[in-house]
Amino acid sequence: MLLVIDQGNTNAVFAVYDGERQRGKWRTSTDTRRTADEYAVWLAQLMALQDLKLADVEEAIIASVVPAATFNLVTLCKEYLDVDPLVVGQADVDLGIEVRAQQAGADRLVNAVAGYERYGGPLIIIDFGTATTFDVVGEDGGFEGAAIAPAAQHSVEALYRMAAQLPRISIEPPDQVIGRATVPAMKSGVYWGYVGLIEGLVARIKAEYGKPMKVIATGGLAPIYAEATEAIEVTDPDLTLRGLRLIHRANTGKGNETSE
Repeated sequence: MLLVIDQGNTNAVFAVYDGERQRGKWRTSTDTRRTADEYAVWLAQLMALQDLKLADVEEAIIASVVPAATFNLVTLCKEYLDVDPLVVGQADVDLGIEVRAQQAGADRLVNAVAGYERYGGPLIIIDFGTATTFDVVGEDGGFEGAAIAPAAQHSVEALYRMAAQLPRISIEPPDQVIGRATVPAMKSGVYWGYVGLIEGLVARIKAEYGKPMKVIATGGLAPIYAEATEAIEVTDPDLTLRGLRLIHRANTGKGNETSE
C-alpha cells in the first residue's frame, strides 16, 4: 500500500491507497513540535479503525511546505514503516513538468501535475488553503507562475483581532449582500468580497495569458465559493493527493493511475 502525506501550513493530510482504492484519509493540525513517535501512535490508531496497520504500508511520498515538519515525517516513514519515502522537491524526484517560476510550494507543483493530467492545459488552479493561490499551468503542463492572496479565514481573524466590537464569524453565503446588522454585514463582506477577488484575478490572469483557460478549485473552501461564481468551472477536492500518486508512479513505475 501507498501512504501519501500532504503537509500544509495549517493541516497535514495522510491517505492510504491500495492500488487505486483509497482505504483511509485523515487530517491533523500542523505542529512542528510533533515527533515521529507521536505521528506513529496517531496514525496507527486511525489506520486500525479501517482494519489497517502500519506494516501494510510499502511505499510513501511526501509533499511538505513546512520544512520543520518534514524531518519528522521522513523519520516516521523510515523508523515505523520501514520505507524510504519520496519527498517532492528533492533533486531525485522528477515531477514530469517544467517549472518556469523561480519559487513554488511543493503542494502547488503537485496540484499542477494532477491538474494537467486530468484537465489538460492551460489551467488556473485556485487552492483555498492557508493562502489562496491562483496557479497558472501552461498548455504543455509547465508551471508558469501564480498570484497569491491571503485566505478568507485570515480576513475574518484580522477583523476580530483588530476591531474591538467585531466578533469572530464563520465563512458562509449570507442571505443578502446588504447586512442589516454587524454579523450579516461582516459575512457579506468576507464572502462576496472574496467572490470579487476570485472573479477579478481570474479575469486578469486570462487577459494576460491571452488564451482560453479552464479554472479548477481545490481546498477546504472551494465548494462554498464555487457555488457563487461561474469563474470556477470544476472543484476537485483530492487534487493534491492524486498528484502525489501520479508523481510516485512516475518515479517508481508502481501503481496504475486512471481517471476516477
